[in-house]
Amino acid sequence: MPWADLRARINPYRPSGLAYQGDKTMSDHVSRRDALKKVVLMLGVVAVARPGQRVHAADLPHLDPTDPTAKALGYTSDAKTVDAKAFPQYKAGSACNNCLQFQGKAGDAWGPCSIFAGKQVNANGWCQVYVKKA
Repeated sequence: MPWADLRARINPYRPSGLAYQGDKTMSDHVSRRDALKKVVLMLGVVAVARPGQRVHAADLPHLDPTDPTAKALGYTSDAKTVDAKAFPQYKAGSACNNCLQFQGKAGDAWGPCSIFAGKQVNANGWCQVYVKKA
C-alpha cells in the first residue's frame, strides 16, 4: 500500500505529499527570499520617506586651518600665503578651485573636498595633496 494512501486513511483531513509542513497552509509559509525582499523594500521606503536627512554641500562647515588634519596637510585658506620654502611642491596659481580633489562648482567660494570629508574648503585655499585638474 503506498504511503500517501495510508496517510489518507489515518487522517483524511491531513494533506499528503512531500510538501507537507505540519498544520500550516501554503499561505502561512514565508520563504527566506520573500522575507528578504520585504526587508529591502521597507529600507528603501524609509530612505525615500526621509529626504530631510540628506546633507547638502551648503550645510557643511568650513574647514578651519587650525584643524589637526588641515595642519598636517599644510592647508591654508589663501594659497597666496603659502610658504614656498616650507612646501616646495607649491607652484604659483595652485589653488583648491583647480584641484582634482575639489568637488565644488566653478565659481563657488567654498566647496567640498574629497580629502577633508564633511567640510568645505576655500576655493582659493591650498594643501599638500593638491593635484592639478586635467
